[in-house]
Amino acid sequence: MSDDLGLTEAVSMALGGMIGGGIYAVLGVVVKVSGPLAWLAFVLAGFVALCAGHSYVKLNELTDAQGGSPTYIESLTHNDTLAGMAGWTLLFGYIGSMAMYAYAFGSYFTDLVGIDHVVGLPVRALASVVVVAAFVGLNAVGVSETGEVEVVLVVIKVAILVGFAALGLYYGARRGQLRSGAGSLGVGPVMAAAVSFVAFQGWQLLMYDQSTIKNAGDTIRKAIYVSIPTAVVIYIGVAVVTTSLVSIGFVSKHPETALAVAARKFSGHLGYLVISLSALFSTASAINATLFSSTLFSNGLISDGLLPDRLGDDSSEMPTKPVLVVGVLTAAFTLFGSLEGITSFASLTFIVVFGGMSYLAFRQRDRPEVRAVVPAVGMVGTGLFLPLMVWHLYTAERRVFYSVGVIAVLVLAVELVYFETDIFGHQSGRASSGKG
Repeated sequence: MSDDLGLTEAVSMALGGMIGGGIYAVLGVVVKVSGPLAWLAFVLAGFVALCAGHSYVKLNELTDAQGGSPTYIESLTHNDTLAGMAGWTLLFGYIGSMAMYAYAFGSYFTDLVGIDHVVGLPVRALASVVVVAAFVGLNAVGVSETGEVEVVLVVIKVAILVGFAALGLYYGARRGQLRSGAGSLGVGPVMAAAVSFVAFQGWQLLMYDQSTIKNAGDTIRKAIYVSIPTAVVIYIGVAVVTTSLVSIGFVSKHPETALAVAARKFSGHLGYLVISLSALFSTASAINATLFSSTLFSNGLISDGLLPDRLGDDSSEMPTKPVLVVGVLTAAFTLFGSLEGITSFASLTFIVVFGGMSYLAFRQRDRPEVRAVVPAVGMVGTGLFLPLMVWHLYTAERRVFYSVGVIAVLVLAVELVYFETDIFGHQSGRASSGKG
């Protein structure tokens, strides 16, 4: 990315990280849980994410660390085990996010070409793996979007979604089809908010390369406070249109392509084609941006001794080994996982980490820079989301519950073995307050 990115570029990066691929992958899953109150689920998730974003801003101001969660933990608690576990958990969250984007890409591609299998192999899985492999290759050789290009891409993506929402609301209002879902209030939207949490994580990527952002602290603060509410407004419009024009039952059965089906209702095949192509473009772009940022994040973890040194590559600004490892894990997730399982796992990781950062900020409430109320809301909100999502998966998606549980336990076990023993040659206390 180019040096000295300003507020416009920072907002574009944060907004692009959230709506770039998240809405196309998450909406159908959220509607499946909350029905016509999907819009409320996005409001709740966005509000908690905004409180977590405020906590990140305050932690960034209180420390000299510019590498996100792991460096904040290390700087304020001096516990490299907790810092490393937070870093690994985030990394798996980014892998889950990319797998979710790749799954949505493959689903829209399959729907567009109208072919389910090629030589006996599922087109959805093939397309998902191919798009991941393509961006692994591009990132391995150092190809990435500049800040100026990111602004243009985000403007296009936002314009398409805003147009979808505006035209859909107009069409639905004229035909008297718009519905708020107010008559079906219950715990469903809160559960769905937990599932949708992954759709509000993109702003955090700003924390990993602050050296390229002009007046980084102030710019990132403004970018977070602008981008999250903007994403919420867009999600509300898209959710209301989709749940008003397409039956909940259909969306539940076909969550991957819900937006394109809704667009066909008021703009025919052209609208369906525009949304489908936008979904391909947006999810592919989200994979690329997240892969780039998560690789920089991995490099920071390696520099701080929180990932094995053998993964590093001092000869390249963009180390190839982390790119390849992250790419292989992403491909495995999207190849063998379900959309519900991938989305739930990714949301689970960000709920845990964002809740932890809210708690860490709350612990600093005695400092004049920190007001306890906002971090407390982030802490309580994520604390509520976690058990509700687990309960939902257990009661409604039992197979997803077991698969997510097994993966989470394995990740936690590997983290504990790595940071608490010398089996992998890791030495405790190596982490520093540098980037990571």
